[in-house]
Amino acid sequence: MKKTPKANRRSPFAAILVMAAALALTGGGYAAVTATAEEAASNSSVYTAAQIEEGKKLFLANCASCHGSNAEGTSAAPTLIGVGAASVEFQVATGRMPGQASGPQLEKKPVQFTEEQITAMAAYVSTLAPGPAVPTDEMVAADGDSTRGGELFRINCAMCHNAVGAGGALTEGKFAPALKGVESRHIYEAMLTGPQNMPVFNDANLTPEDKKDIITYLKYVESNPSAGGYELANLGPVVEGLFAWVFILGLIIAITIWLGAKSN
Repeated sequence: MKKTPKANRRSPFAAILVMAAALALTGGGYAAVTATAEEAASNSSVYTAAQIEEGKKLFLANCASCHGSNAEGTSAAPTLIGVGAASVEFQVATGRMPGQASGPQLEKKPVQFTEEQITAMAAYVSTLAPGPAVPTDEMVAADGDSTRGGELFRINCAMCHNAVGAGGALTEGKFAPALKGVESRHIYEAMLTGPQNMPVFNDANLTPEDKKDIITYLKYVESNPSAGGYELANLGPVVEGLFAWVFILGLIIAITIWLGAKSN
């Protein structure tokens, strides 16, 4: 006789299947948590205890008034828990932090800390929670595929930064900065952490290889002059057309008027 559905549910095999599924889910969750903890440990293990302690002192003296004594954030500044060492290195090593005044956007300015102090602060923040680590020299080396990098840049970045990284205006007084002369590691960290108006391009969006190719493209553009002559800051066809209309056409009209007046 065939077993009824009710009898199948009472079968010992059903209980075994349920237990196996529960174990698989539990094991998967444990593995994910363990991987996160290991990531946090690996990010902070590159720093010494002395660096972390020094970083905490620097943080309390220079950052805690806005970000909170435990980096929990306040009404004046966001939390730094989970931002990782890369975010700290980008913001402080470019002079954007500490901020001088409130405004639509933090601007690049002279750096106020030494490289050792910046590393120490990044070390301390990296111990608070898992977050993006500072990229290695190999990760930011401009030895990737510049052609592929140019394609990736035009797809993901050109709408704000211009097709060759010349920068551009955004809404509400904000802007996408020019990328000429920016250090490779800061470009990588910006993609990784998404400062201010920039979206985050984590490794699921742009792989480390993709980021390296983009850096390679930007450094290629920076080191190679325009084949078409003076590029008018690479601001695009509108600027080029305006230049032609105002200056070149204006010069032709002025010469025409001069020749007419001379003949008379």
